[in-house]
Amino acid sequence: QVQLVESGGGLVQPGGSLRLSCAASGVIFSTLNMAWYRQAPGKPRELVASITRGGSTNYGNSVKGRFAISRDNAKNTVYLQMNSLKAEDTAVYFCNAWIAAVYYWGQGTQVTVSS
Repeated sequence: QVQLVESGGGLVQPGGSLRLSCAASGVIFSTLNMAWYRQAPGKPRELVASITRGGSTNYGNSVKGRFAISRDNAKNTVYLQMNSLKAEDTAVYFCNAWIAAVYYWGQGTQVTVSS
């Protein structure tokens, strides 16, 4: 079974930065497509960023220019570098992996942007 474990969430001031990590196990990591989603209270889950196993990236409009997704296949880890954080970035951030139409989810890590 594929397992995804997020880390790096926490409290940060507006304008600050945070880096999230997602470690995968139970699968050959380099075969996975990876993504970050987030969900704020009362809001639907939304795509933040994705990176395919081939390295192609995609970003949600609300984070373009501020966030960057990357992966380190040797460490079985995908990262989300978040810069210029805003209060509206506050959410639970979920790691996602997919192979074709099969999806896997981590438990999420809380990011709170507040002064």
